[in-house]
Amino acid sequence: MTRRGRVLTGLAVLALAAGGYAVLSNGEATRPVATVTAAPAGPVGVGALGRVEPSSRIRRLTQPGGMAVTRLDRLLVEEGDAVTEGQLLAEFADAAQKDAGVAQAVAAVAEQRASLDRIRAAGRPTEIEAQRARIAALTAQEDLALREAERSDRLVPTGAGAVAQADRNRAVAVRLAAERRQAEAELETLLSSRPEDLALAEARLAAAEAALAKARADAELSRVRAPFAGTILRVIARPGDQVGSDGLLEIGDLARMDIVADVYETDLPRLRVGAVAEVVVPGEPRRFAATVREIGWTVRRTTQANTDPVAAVDSRTVEVRLALDEAGSEALRRRSNMQVQVAIRP
Repeated sequence: MTRRGRVLTGLAVLALAAGGYAVLSNGEATRPVATVTAAPAGPVGVGALGRVEPSSRIRRLTQPGGMAVTRLDRLLVEEGDAVTEGQLLAEFADAAQKDAGVAQAVAAVAEQRASLDRIRAAGRPTEIEAQRARIAALTAQEDLALREAERSDRLVPTGAGAVAQADRNRAVAVRLAAERRQAEAELETLLSSRPEDLALAEARLAAAEAALAKARADAELSRVRAPFAGTILRVIARPGDQVGSDGLLEIGDLARMDIVADVYETDLPRLRVGAVAEVVVPGEPRRFAATVREIGWTVRRTTQANTDPVAAVDSRTVEVRLALDEAGSEALRRRSNMQVQVAIRP
């Protein structure tokens, strides 16, 4: 190419950059060419790794008694069994001993209740009738003794009666009057109980009932019941094993499945509850739909040992739960803790 051609070519390039004209090599201008501008960037979604988990979470059950290490006596379920809320799942070796304590406490409550009923009822009808008859007899004897004492007193001044006999008759009348008053007091006791006796009996009954409640609570600590209706996912201990910190078994409600995604903290502004997402499962040709239903409240720090100088060894993520649709829940029902990929749309 000649020097003039090279100059014309350079001018053509400048003209295209400045005014958007295309210049031919012979120097003649043509129609203007529209410049290409980049389209504005749209909303960006969020991608993350996640795991499959029941909506109820996976609950690890252990001995309700706390830190005590106890031998497992009976296991009433196996992996895959469907259980109802409150169903008995296992019993520990000390259950029989605690059941005996419950029976003893029940007997103590019955004893104290019978004692209270006896005090409230005071005397039996036969005892009350017998006491009334005794009072009537004492009253009759007292009347007779009073008449004898009066007769003796009238005979003393005439000399026909002895003073000693008159004194004895008066003493008999006084004694019979005292016995009658005592019998009347005993009848009052049979007819109505004393308030202090009732209060004491009621307090003893309340203490026995409290001891029974404690015994029953202790007996429940030797048993494991299902906290909700679900499926036994894993059995950790078998009969005869010592159940410690590892727990007894794991349970979850597989009726609804979730995806728990670990989303980087920098992606949180692009998340919202109700956003739709797609879940990619390794080995599955189809993708499952999900919806963001819960965004965690704390940022978790994950420290990983890695020799890669550009790896994220100190990542901070937030746990986001996505509800799978019916097809996804059905397909992933037996894949709890499986790792999946999540693409959350903006």
